[in-house]
Amino acid sequence: MKSNIASSFKKLKSYCEAEDFKGWDPYDGMNSKVFQALPLKHWDLARLAWIQGFKRSPINFRKLLLVPKEHNTKGLALFLLGYCRLYKLAENGNEDFGTKDQILQRINELSELLLGLRSKGYSGSAWGYNFDWQARRLFLFKKYTPTVVATCFCVEALLESYEITKNEHVLKETVTAADFVVKDLSRTKHGSGIIFSYSVLDGNNTVINASLLGAKILSYSYKYTKNQEHADLAKQAVIAACDLQSEDGSWIYGLLPIQSWIDSFHTGFNLDAIETYQQNTDDLSFQKHLDKGLKYYLDNFFEGDGMPKYYHDKTFPIDIHCPAQVIVTLSKMKAFQPNKALLSKVLHWTIDNMQHKKGYFYYQYRQGMSSKISYMRWSNAFMFNAMAHYLLETKSK
Repeated sequence: MKSNIASSFKKLKSYCEAEDFKGWDPYDGMNSKVFQALPLKHWDLARLAWIQGFKRSPINFRKLLLVPKEHNTKGLALFLLGYCRLYKLAENGNEDFGTKDQILQRINELSELLLGLRSKGYSGSAWGYNFDWQARRLFLFKKYTPTVVATCFCVEALLESYEITKNEHVLKETVTAADFVVKDLSRTKHGSGIIFSYSVLDGNNTVINASLLGAKILSYSYKYTKNQEHADLAKQAVIAACDLQSEDGSWIYGLLPIQSWIDSFHTGFNLDAIETYQQNTDDLSFQKHLDKGLKYYLDNFFEGDGMPKYYHDKTFPIDIHCPAQVIVTLSKMKAFQPNKALLSKVLHWTIDNMQHKKGYFYYQYRQGMSSKISYMRWSNAFMFNAMAHYLLETKSK
């Protein structure tokens, strides 16, 4: 079984490296040079329909409509996180996926690339996506508008990189992301806590996992700078999120009526962020919420054969984030080994049903026509990071 997973990962690794980590994204429709030449680009409903058409279509029209393959900052961060895991594996004596020197070179290259892709003009380091995005509530994110989500993934990856390279420039530039959270994101009061906004734009201020990713960034700042204000603000965001946790351990996505669903990978994000806060601050006062949330996560989102479910009450469409995030979250929570049998089933199911023979992973698995498009950030980067976590947990000597 392990050799099958190792072989699968090597195919994925070779594919992504050959593509130079560039690719398409479910939401990159407005990068189409055809669409940008049309007057429709000025109409919000047309932008929304164009993006959703690209996202929902199982047929990939991007090459025909001149959508270029590009680097995505969150995708690069996930690859960097994965290479940091591979470096630790090599340090432990297993160089099946590269020597320490080879992997270190890749870590330095990706770190430099990520720092060079920061969004300009904000209070601290911040990252956004490489495409314009028209949200369903009809407000427009211009490309590279920073979000707390992209920024958090970049912060975690760069700090993992710093722990390996001890490059002080990487540390210095990365921890300034806390200033982006404190000064550039809005805050909404909720009970005795706060909810950080998703981005610098007003209009998406009620997303629980996004707020927790803001707390995660601040907790990393506290770890390296001991800035108590950052730890205190992070705790307020965790308090609000835990207040919003249901008695059964679940979280809805957000507070708006259209955000009331409960899904697998955002549950994983929430658990990961609270666990990271506790590890970085030594404040363990939310452990009961983690325990309750982890039990709900494991009990409601995975079938006996390892098939992951998207929603707590509905399986399809199965998103590639679902099997990827559970591996990362349980590794972070030091719950991998007790659940190794389940995670092995999940990963084997995913390889058997969602990996192409060329090595890349599919976006979604459906009962009807699945979307087998290769998306570099959404599919391949998430699985690269997840599989690197899995290999470190199972192949270290």
